[in-house]
This record gives sequence, C-alpha cells and structure tokens, in this order.
Amino acid sequence: MTRFSPVPCIPTDPFPNTPREDMTLTALPDVRPVPFGLDETRRSEVCERLNIWLVDLVALSLRLKQAHWNLRGPRFKSIHEQLDEILVDVHAAVDDVAERIVTIGGQADARPRIVAEHMHLGEFPGGPLQVKDAIRHCCRDLSHVVQRGRNLLPDIAANDAVSEDLVLGVLGKLEKDHWLLQSQEHEPA
Repeated sequence: MTRFSPVPCIPTDPFPNTPREDMTLTALPDVRPVPFGLDETRRSEVCERLNIWLVDLVALSLRLKQAHWNLRGPRFKSIHEQLDEILVDVHAAVDDVAERIVTIGGQADARPRIVAEHMHLGEFPGGPLQVKDAIRHCCRDLSHVVQRGRNLLPDIAANDAVSEDLVLGVLGKLEKDHWLLQSQEHEPA
C-alpha cells in the first residue's frame, strides 16, 4: 500500500480559480476497488477533491468551537447557542464527506498536521472574542468554506453524481447557516 505524501497545494489567494494541479492535497494511494461502476481515475479525482474540502471543514469546526468557547458580550447566549447549531451541521458534513471518500474506495485524511498545513482559511484570533467579532470571523470562515466547496464542485460533478449531491446538500446547509449568523451581525436600531 502506498502511503500519503504531502504535496504543496495552498495558493496564496485562499479562493482563486486555481488550475487543478494547484489544488492537489495529497498523493493518494491506489483507491480500493468498489462495485459501483466508477472507474479508478474518476474515484481518485473525487477523493482528492473531497479530501481538500474535508480539511477546510475540519478547520472550520475547530474555529467555530474556538469562537463558541471564548465568546463575550451582549447576545452571548443566543450566539453561543447558534454556533453550536452550526457546529452540528459542520460535524455532520465532516463525517459525511469523510465517509463518502472511504465509501468510494479512498482514504479520508484530516490528521491535525494535514489540516494545519493545508487548510485554506486565514488566521483566527485566540482569547476572548466580542460577539460582533466572533460573528464576523465565523461568517468569513463559513463563506470561505462554501466558496471552496463551490470551486471544487465542477470536478466532483464531472466524475460522480452521488458525491455531487452530497456536496450540494452540505453547501445548502452551510449557506443557510451563514445567512442566519450574518443576520445577527447588525444590531437593531
């Protein structure tokens, strides 16, 4: 069995319309055979793209929890609870994406080192976060993860309709979560 070997994949702009070779996360081993009528090349392509997104989804879950724990200020309780609701969707997405990779014969890779080296999100502040800052940072990260998923979607769709459907479902939930959180950004007059 071939072992994963890291390949540089992080462009300077976190959400460019990058050429395919710049989006490679890892050199995947041969995918295991599955009886679903998907050839190895297509499955390998889908697994590679899903692993790229998996890394960002895992990073997003950690950042949302960081904000959840360190939230301070007015509307603390409602935003604290809303971040937990968003985390339910993100954790489900992480699990679904990782399990899809394995289902079609690949290997999900979201080890801490891989996530730290390959996530496409900027810095996230440590320590106490005022509610308005937490909303801004979390909305930014949700937006980036949605955009990454949308950028990867054409390659996934070209190779596997079931994986495309999964990604579309996750995108719909994350976009709604972004809208609901962003709606909290502005204080009532």
